[in-house]
Amino acid sequence: MCLVFLLAIFAPRLALAFVWIFGDRVELAFDSWVWPLLGLIFLPWTTLAYVFMWSPGTGVEGAEWIVVGIAVAVDISSWAARSAKRQLGY
Repeated sequence: MCLVFLLAIFAPRLALAFVWIFGDRVELAFDSWVWPLLGLIFLPWTTLAYVFMWSPGTGVEGAEWIVVGIAVAVDISSWAARSAKRQLGY
């Protein structure tokens, strides 16, 4: 699990793919394969945070939503940074 956390720092899509392929947390957290796939493509930090914060029986609750919210902010900021780079011609 520590390797997944270290990998997530640099490549969240790859870390989510490893968790999805080699574990069962993604299947337990989501009812369908569509949402994790969309998360893998568009919101990897959010999906990864949701999967790690999700617990059987209760889901995500309380302060765990703060972690998911921070992941949403990171995803949005990465999309905004890419857009700004494209506009500036980098």
